[in-house]
Amino acid sequence: MGVKENIERMRELSRQAELGGGEERIRRQRESGRLTARERIDALLDPGSFVELDKLKTHRCSDFGMERRRVPGDGVVAGYGTVDGRQVCVFSQDFTVFGGSLSGAFAEKVCKVMDLATKAGCPVIGLNDSGGARIQEGVVSLAGYADIFLRNVLASGVVPQISVVMGPCAGGAVYSPAMTDFVVMTRTNSYMFITGPDVIRATTHEEVTMQELGGADTHATRSGVCHLEAADDLAALALVRELLSYMPSNNAEDPPFAPGGDDPQRSDPELDAIVPENPNKPYDIRAIIGRVVDDGRWLEIQKDYAQNIVIGFARLGGYAVGVVANQPAYLAGCLDIDASVKAARFVRFCDCFNLPLITLVDVPGFLPGTAQEFGGIIRHGAKLLYAYCEATVPKITVITRKAYGGAYDVMSSKHVRGDFNFAYPTAEIAVMGPEGAVNIIMRNEIERAGEAAAAERARLVEDYRRTFANPFKAAELGYVDEILMPRQTRPRLISALKMLENKRESNPPRKHGNIPL
Repeated sequence: MGVKENIERMRELSRQAELGGGEERIRRQRESGRLTARERIDALLDPGSFVELDKLKTHRCSDFGMERRRVPGDGVVAGYGTVDGRQVCVFSQDFTVFGGSLSGAFAEKVCKVMDLATKAGCPVIGLNDSGGARIQEGVVSLAGYADIFLRNVLASGVVPQISVVMGPCAGGAVYSPAMTDFVVMTRTNSYMFITGPDVIRATTHEEVTMQELGGADTHATRSGVCHLEAADDLAALALVRELLSYMPSNNAEDPPFAPGGDDPQRSDPELDAIVPENPNKPYDIRAIIGRVVDDGRWLEIQKDYAQNIVIGFARLGGYAVGVVANQPAYLAGCLDIDASVKAARFVRFCDCFNLPLITLVDVPGFLPGTAQEFGGIIRHGAKLLYAYCEATVPKITVITRKAYGGAYDVMSSKHVRGDFNFAYPTAEIAVMGPEGAVNIIMRNEIERAGEAAAAERARLVEDYRRTFANPFKAAELGYVDEILMPRQTRPRLISALKMLENKRESNPPRKHGNIPL
């Protein structure tokens, strides 16, 4: 075969690869409200930046008539390109080819770009839309999944990994997204579950739809698997681009610095009125975050899950930061199992990728109750404590109101290597709230007061509040570096970030710690 024939053959194979499963299946894909694999890559990456790898790769299965069903690319489009000029690796599963099912060749393509991302030090983004393992290949497809899982683990903490679920993702296939740093789902077309509705119906007699079982709403509100939820494919890909803007390309780089027009010295008098004088009155911690960060803009993660704690990315004076904040508007800001795990994973991500941590504290303690105790709040709460203790990135804490008991220690206190710890004048730092403390330590005095017990109790509560439930004792001991007016929060945080820009701290040499999983 001559050069001319080879060129023609290459062009024909390339055309077949770009058509995927053919015009009819592409039409059905679009009619379902989903973009094709290549359209998704085009929407994600900078125009014209995509370089495809293994475009002509095909499966090697000869059973069940598969030798006559070979499609160049074999159901996944893989390669590299740029997002806002920064290098990324990407693979996009093509549901129009064998339902996006994974074969040995398919897995090899994915593994190649994951290896490339790790070697080159750039994020890897997986666009998932697959029916699962290719049954015709048997154990070869299962081995392919395991090869991908291994690379997820080896890349963890080295380069950011983002999964976008844009269609089905079921069975063993769910474990790859689960091991990546962030999972983005589309609201109407995506779902993730280990066993589907039919199996559940047969084994447990429960009736459930695919969306009820594993849709984006379920995973965004109940399981916590979904970090960001989008209306459709385009919105999901826009979220990925925004997410990447806060991250470094790898663990050896600092996050991208992006100065804006918001004055670093800006003070905001309205902040002085956000925290209520009544210590039992709720308020939305997002009101403080929005007034402090650059241009009031930040990206909240898992906003509908474990709402008693708030996490997300923002910028302060151009510095990308991770924000963790108790939410007094939900469960009074108590830490519970879900909130502890949610925040712990986020803290560890930020520590992996050199993102400073800003912690806003208003926590009355851990949520009481048998459900929490039996569910393992001791173990799960320890995950958040472990994460903060382990983190060596700059850690800046602001106690806005309550910081009681062990939760005070956990929430990036000075004692777990907090670099700068500030408190508002409204801060209450104590072993427990005044009412509970007085009931325990002043019980005899109250009983002796007889008919005047109520008045005596009120007086003792006020004495306790004045003596202990304030930031001054902690400031005297150096546990709080400064008591500041809320209006000064932004300039103080930015000043602290500049001071800590070249912070160097390390943990003892070890293979790895043993976090209480």
